[in-house]
Amino acid sequence: MDAQAEALQDVLECALDWRAAGRPVALATVLETWGSSPCPAGSQLVVDARGAFVGSVSGGCVEAAVVDAALGAMQSGGVRLLEFGVSDEAAWDAGLACGGRIRVCVARVDPDSPVLEQLVAERAARRAAVLVTRLDSGAQTLVRGGASAHADPALRPLLEEAFTAEVARVHPLAQGEVFVQSFHPALRMFIVGAVHVAQQLAPMALRAGYDVIVIDPRSAFATASRFPGIALSRLWPDSALAGRGLDRRCAVVTLSHDAKLDEPALVAALASDAFYVGALGSRRTHAARRARLRARGLDEDALDRIHAPVGLDIGARSPAEIAVSILAQVTQRLRRGAA
Repeated sequence: MDAQAEALQDVLECALDWRAAGRPVALATVLETWGSSPCPAGSQLVVDARGAFVGSVSGGCVEAAVVDAALGAMQSGGVRLLEFGVSDEAAWDAGLACGGRIRVCVARVDPDSPVLEQLVAERAARRAAVLVTRLDSGAQTLVRGGASAHADPALRPLLEEAFTAEVARVHPLAQGEVFVQSFHPALRMFIVGAVHVAQQLAPMALRAGYDVIVIDPRSAFATASRFPGIALSRLWPDSALAGRGLDRRCAVVTLSHDAKLDEPALVAALASDAFYVGALGSRRTHAARRARLRARGLDEDALDRIHAPVGLDIGARSPAEIAVSILAQVTQRLRRGAA
């Protein structure tokens, strides 16, 4: 997923850690939103019996009320369905006066259920999974391996969508409402060239929810002091990308402006399902690059996948502005596809 996916992973792993430590926990999940609610459907918050919490369901507006409901759910069990909006006096007290409305499900995490461990394990293995939650009882089913693994044919079209796209949706069934939520592998961004633009882009992408790896065999460039908190690879790009399993949750951005580094990375990226491939350089530079890549055997369809000059055309000049334009274009490609 994106920043939301990173936050979800943090919440789920936190819930798992707390439960393993013997702490009762409850999860709150945004089911539906209307208007200007700041957190999308699928956003989650975990609460323990002392009222400590991680995550967010409203950006701070109704968290206090949700934590109270979670404490009650831990004591008495059951599922609590909450709705907050500008017409709700409790929501006004909590500060949700921005015209938004949200519906939240709060439920105690069953200490005997394996679903949480299975879900975290699937994400760690970079496999998509879909969680189906019955809103009347809180009973959960984790669907792995594709939509056909679920027995209810009424849900299969939605499950098929959830295995290929990000879904967090309430769905009515004859036996009551269910909440269907997809969990996809974490987004990853591979940045080739530990240059000034990369120094700006890497932390931005990290904040946006990407696992970021900066690749540069030049030891003077790829240093922890220049990229604090960022994973580094000092292998040559083709070796660094080999075996990484570049999939449709991956973006590859080449910034070195050195054909010896950028072009092997582009060849590897274009042979994969990476959803975004971008390359720094002017139109003239890219025209020469296309000619060299064509000589390597890449066809026009493959070459047309390269976003070059990289980034949205916002008139960016400084390294930070160029990084903003790149992340904006990556986000646009992720959210809107080829359109």
